[in-house]
Amino acid sequence: MRVVLISDTHNRCEGSFVPDGDLLIHAGDLTMEGKLSEMAQAVAWLESLPHPHKVVIAGNHDFCLQNGDPATKWFKDAGIHYLQDEEVTVEGLRIWGSPWQPWFNDWAFNLPRGEALKAKWDLIPSGIDVLVTHGPPFGLGDRTQEGEEVGCNELLGALDRVQPKLHVFGHIHEARGHYQRGKSVLVNASMLDRRYRAVHDGILMNL
Repeated sequence: MRVVLISDTHNRCEGSFVPDGDLLIHAGDLTMEGKLSEMAQAVAWLESLPHPHKVVIAGNHDFCLQNGDPATKWFKDAGIHYLQDEEVTVEGLRIWGSPWQPWFNDWAFNLPRGEALKAKWDLIPSGIDVLVTHGPPFGLGDRTQEGEEVGCNELLGALDRVQPKLHVFGHIHEARGHYQRGKSVLVNASMLDRRYRAVHDGILMNL
């Protein structure tokens, strides 16, 4: 299956190159401020893309999705799978999506480090092929421009437990790239740089 990975588009990637493929995965931060008008724009853009299957999670900018807002229905109406601590199977691939990250200023989907986040990652069942989170695990795709590793230790533990074929995330724009942890390929698929400029294209992988 040709899988296309994107993240952190922030309503600024309409002109960016998104490769064609069988499955499009967006790892959160569709909007800049999480307004309904921004989300409507993001959903319309995703709907316009040609991929027959699309999976999306929220990110810390996507406030309007945090409390089960009616905006979540827009994804269903557009034929897009929106995941929030849940699973979908696409062409035999089991995909789990979750938007949470360690507390980050006053953004959406924040949780304290430790037990609160571990409880979310404990929901991930064994046998998952693709794990989609907004934030990275600790030490992999999480290094900021200042050199600080800000990923989630509890997520790293869940990654080692589940060992998916692919773990896709974003959040830390400047840490975009491919990583490896045991049998798992990890991809930070951020499309914007730290200054919120759309400088990257979507990433194509074969699964």
